[in-house]
Amino acid sequence: MATKISGEDVKLKRAYESPTDSDGKRVLVDRLWPRGVRKTDAAIDYWAKELAPSTELRKWFAHDPSRWEEFRRRYTAEIEAHREEFDRLRDLALKGPITLVYAARDETHNDAVVLRELLLAHR
Repeated sequence: MATKISGEDVKLKRAYESPTDSDGKRVLVDRLWPRGVRKTDAAIDYWAKELAPSTELRKWFAHDPSRWEEFRRRYTAEIEAHREEFDRLRDLALKGPITLVYAARDETHNDAVVLRELLLAHR
């Protein structure tokens, strides 16, 4: 089994985009269910609530790009506190393609971006 995750095997997709066969396992990485999305339409295989940013961090960040670097630092520390859950996600990614599903409008500054970076960097 591979020990390194390929960038092609970890995709990002907004919860409001339709699922496709190429998504592989779809993992919701937000603490809250996306507004207006029915569970059947979302086709989520796994909901990683414990890996989502804490409510406090999410409210502090408020998707403000000027807070992005500090958000990344704080969120990475939170993920370290949930190592078992991160390892579970990593194992899933090692078995085949996954798509990290998120609700944020900003496709560049959100928790899924940080989580993907950590998955790809982890050895």
